[in-house]
Amino acid sequence: MANIPGYNRKLATILRKAALVEEEQFQPLVDKASKEQVLLAKLVVEAGIVDELTLLGLVSEDSGTPALDLDKLKIDLEELKAFNKGNDIVTEEVAKQHVLMPLAQVGDFLTLAVANPYDVVLFDNLKLQFGKQIMAVVSTERAILKAIENAFHAQDKAMAALMSDLPTEDEVDMTQEKKEEETNDADLAATGDDSPAVKVVKQIFSIALKRGASDIHIEPCEKRTRVRLRIDGVLVEIFDTPKKLERAMCSRIKIMTDTMNIAERGKPQDGRIQISMEGKKCDVRVSSLPLVYGEKICMRILAKGNLKDMKEIGLEPAVFDILQRGLGLPQGMVLVTGPTGSGKSTTLYSCLKTVMNPEENVNTVEDPVEYELEGINQCHVNPKRGLNFAAALRALLRQDPDTIMIGEIRDQETIEIAVKAALTGHLVLSTLHTNDAPSTITRIIDMGIDPLMVASTVNVVLAQRLGRRLCSNCKASMTPEEMPSRLELMKIGFKAEETEGLKLMKPVGCSLCNGGYKGRFALVECLEMNNEIRRVIIAGGSDIDIRKIALDTGMISLRRAGVLNIMRGVTSIEEVVGSTVAEEAPEVERKKEEPKVEEPLPSM
Repeated sequence: MANIPGYNRKLATILRKAALVEEEQFQPLVDKASKEQVLLAKLVVEAGIVDELTLLGLVSEDSGTPALDLDKLKIDLEELKAFNKGNDIVTEEVAKQHVLMPLAQVGDFLTLAVANPYDVVLFDNLKLQFGKQIMAVVSTERAILKAIENAFHAQDKAMAALMSDLPTEDEVDMTQEKKEEETNDADLAATGDDSPAVKVVKQIFSIALKRGASDIHIEPCEKRTRVRLRIDGVLVEIFDTPKKLERAMCSRIKIMTDTMNIAERGKPQDGRIQISMEGKKCDVRVSSLPLVYGEKICMRILAKGNLKDMKEIGLEPAVFDILQRGLGLPQGMVLVTGPTGSGKSTTLYSCLKTVMNPEENVNTVEDPVEYELEGINQCHVNPKRGLNFAAALRALLRQDPDTIMIGEIRDQETIEIAVKAALTGHLVLSTLHTNDAPSTITRIIDMGIDPLMVASTVNVVLAQRLGRRLCSNCKASMTPEEMPSRLELMKIGFKAEETEGLKLMKPVGCSLCNGGYKGRFALVECLEMNNEIRRVIIAGGSDIDIRKIALDTGMISLRRAGVLNIMRGVTSIEEVVGSTVAEEAPEVERKKEEPKVEEPLPSM
């Protein structure tokens, strides 16, 4: 806490002036506070010289700052986050360091409870840091620290209390448990919010949304049920639930979908849930899979708030220009490739938001529909009823479409219809699963499409990965000892001239992030069709040949996109190296060695 000595001197003067202390008892506390750099108020209250409320009143009167008993106030940090676009106004680390607690925000005024109302330097710094006018109320150090603990860890405590209310395995009579399981599914459908399964599922969704998770995994183990969240691409275990609760949780989630069969546990099932929590409306895609120790539930969270305009995705300027040109063409194909979870669908929807307008008939064929958008005709395929991608596309071509988005090209029939649509005056957007942009071309050819047709229809191919952003709160510059050598940097993908005077950032880790990373961004490799690439395709060139021409004509590779973001301080070397493949290593000058000439064998 800043300015402890100044506060202690001021408080000593106030107490002596009020004649509330005896010097022989008081002076040792003053000396101890000065030596240990702690608040004198805390020592005085602990010694029983003055009670907490009396002390609070004296400081309030002297400083002209209103007093507040925090013990009688419930603080909701989530309401404060809403004023700050979902972000923490004051982090737990800052709150403990300066012994202060955010209470409310009205307009540009932020009300803070502080233990030291005399520290004007701190208030000026906070004003600059938060960009808000500071309104202070005074409270005690004990009450503020208690409020910090309760407010920042209320969620964890609620879950711990919920878990403690549930019976352990040792407390359950196994015979009775078996009887309960037989009727559990039917009973659960009629239960209210008091059911343990309902409470736990609701808490899981709440934690996932607050922490910005993209996926929820509920995994059955032999003696427990593990709950994990995928946050910024990494799975994080949040808690375990009792094994006894596993079936009830799975049944509860199935009931929420309205389409999954709660009595069927031996087959995989899919469903969909719409939830509204924490001020967010989300679609949740649900998948169940029978495992050795029970049924696993995996849920993908699709928040409409995650959809961004193309300008907000963070594409390289050159990539953005190429993509805009591809989307501006009246016909042809724009393809996005990458592994599962690489953000392909989000990028496609951002493209759709760019092309949609009242004068265009924009249509999608998906399995399932991921984001429901007003103004777009979205078709959900249903193979059980004969509505697969190919059948839906054939019907869609009779619906006078201008733009067609295909959720995923999976087979030869679908790609054939997509190519024909692109040849007959339609703009087609879709995704494939390939490793990079050039290999997408050869993959389409391998699926039975003539190379001439591919060269004529494909406009742009994007290969995408998601990289983790360094936390802006704690990232730090690498020391000279930590910096890789010039040769190592060039092997990673840096140009020789870029290694001079280079400053790189590294992850550190703080209370705001996940091991030094917070949030993700798109790494995009963008191939724009041109005459040189068309000639290679028609001539039957390999993906290696296509890549060489594409790089020579200005394509930014995945690794190069990563290197550019390393230099900007957006991410780390480890993150880029772990998620992208290096280009061919640069030539390094080496001393040429004379070839060895083998001596002839002696004649016999």
